[in-house]
Amino acid sequence: MRLQNLSTLLFLCVFTALALGRANGKASSSQNGTGDSKATDMTPLQMHASFFDRNKDGMVTLKETYQGMRAIGCSVPVSAAGSLFINGFLSPKTRPPGKSASASLPIYIENINKGKHGSDTDSYDSQGRFVPEKFEQIFIKYAKTNPNALTSKELDDMLKGNKDPGDTKGPIAAQGEWKLLYDLAKDKDGFLQKDTIRGVYDGSLFYKLEQARSSSKIKQS
Repeated sequence: MRLQNLSTLLFLCVFTALALGRANGKASSSQNGTGDSKATDMTPLQMHASFFDRNKDGMVTLKETYQGMRAIGCSVPVSAAGSLFINGFLSPKTRPPGKSASASLPIYIENINKGKHGSDTDSYDSQGRFVPEKFEQIFIKYAKTNPNALTSKELDDMLKGNKDPGDTKGPIAAQGEWKLLYDLAKDKDGFLQKDTIRGVYDGSLFYKLEQARSSSKIKQS
């Protein structure tokens, strides 16, 4: 999910099925892979965005979005363009009332639910909580080849099916998010697995991608 859900997200946003399945949408620090006790007070959408908050100050700056995207394996051009798009879109939407604009285009994690876009799966509700029923509908409707995964074509079908009439911005964000997720996280057979997608919704996939990339660098050195 590139753009908005990688930090909405682009976000972007991971294998904690137990946390994501809870009706109240909460998760423990041992499940999200961050080790941060603050995560117990976060919704899954906030946890998703928190990966990009590299210094854990409650905000995601333009630089931090870039660093986060590089950490999960995005190229320099994609990270540069993605960070401008994400922060340019979400910073004004999440900025608290009375707060002045900043050149660093910070995204305020406490208000990340205000940046939720249309034409998506609705697996987050309006407060940023995970909705298991909506998530399961993705696979009931579109997973025709493998009931627990999506192919590239099935992903395209889902994006078309989720498009809201009259919505021009939402489909662009959704397309970017899901295509980036597919490129980063598909398996060797070209399937985007259900567990992988589920992990996006609390950000734990991002930590796994970062760890895998770090391990790969160590092996190559």
